Amino acid sequence: MRSRFPRGREAMQGRHHLSPRRLVRRFAPGLGRARGSGFVRPFAKPGRAPWRAARHVGTLGRLGDLEARLARSPSEIRRSQGLRYHVFYEEMAAIADDETYQRRRDADPYDLICDHLLVLDHAVPRRPFLRSKPEIVGTYRLLRQEIAEINGGFYSAGEYDVGSLVARYPHLRFLELGRSCVLKPYRDKRTVELLWHGIWSYVLMHGMDVMIGCASIPGTDPDKLALPLSFLHHNALAPEEWRVRAVDERYVDMNRMAAEEIDAKAALRQLPPLIKGYLRLGGYVGEGAVVDYQFGTTDILVILPVSALNPRYVDHFGNDASRFAAPAPPSGRRLFGPRRRNLT
Repeated sequence: MRSRFPRGREAMQGRHHLSPRRLVRRFAPGLGRARGSGFVRPFAKPGRAPWRAARHVGTLGRLGDLEARLARSPSEIRRSQGLRYHVFYEEMAAIADDETYQRRRDADPYDLICDHLLVLDHAVPRRPFLRSKPEIVGTYRLLRQEIAEINGGFYSAGEYDVGSLVARYPHLRFLELGRSCVLKPYRDKRTVELLWHGIWSYVLMHGMDVMIGCASIPGTDPDKLALPLSFLHHNALAPEEWRVRAVDERYVDMNRMAAEEIDAKAALRQLPPLIKGYLRLGGYVGEGAVVDYQFGTTDILVILPVSALNPRYVDHFGNDASRFAAPAPPSGRRLFGPRRRNLT
């Protein structure tokens, strides 16, 4: 009588079919590669993950137990996606599809080609019998122009005609900022300053000239947001040479109140801290807003040329981003990690 259980070579040949990884991918596609779903790899060179090069970059800023640096592994990117899910979907009004709900991570294909700026807290309590890891408490997603151009363009091009702006300045290098969030207990001046110190360090490191990106106001009814939208239109609209218009099919007029009817203090109270921070830095906003029903927000485009940065903030962080620079490594220790042949 033949045994029901495979033996020897037969068992070895079928062994790979029973691996935990394959079982997970087969029965829980939201945790695997998600074949046939909306999470795809549409890019020209998806294998060139920026985090591989980021492993050779040192700390971008340090403030007490908080450290700003780039994500150095897929695991850290997944943890930052978990933070984004918690903030966008559990705290705010974003609506998760089935795959996002299964993953408990806010992920899209752009994560594959972006650098991920992290703020880590090294003071988290140690867990017995487990490897201690600093907690990711803040994140920003950074996409350089040269990476975007070989992979279909910037994320914000789905809402604004940023291609015309880039074409207008062929001698300048653009950096897109997005997916910014901070864990609630850390939403204070120290964390935000460290994030901006990390961005400023990154701008200097790569020689970027212009920062762009979508910023969000909670709510999807433009009439209820007439005050902050009109305030931005009348007080922060980009000059003609930097102006970008929302794509026609998604354009929402921001000029909903006359300038003399606007209560500036009330309008500023309705603006999220991130947008007010951009304005203090010297940023402009594009023409028109876009309603994002998935995330429950109304988006505006921020344009921030490095040449227009408020000198006060440049002096604050330092022309060489030295204000929160990490201490120099001990003699003989390499700041940028071990030497490797292939960065990407």
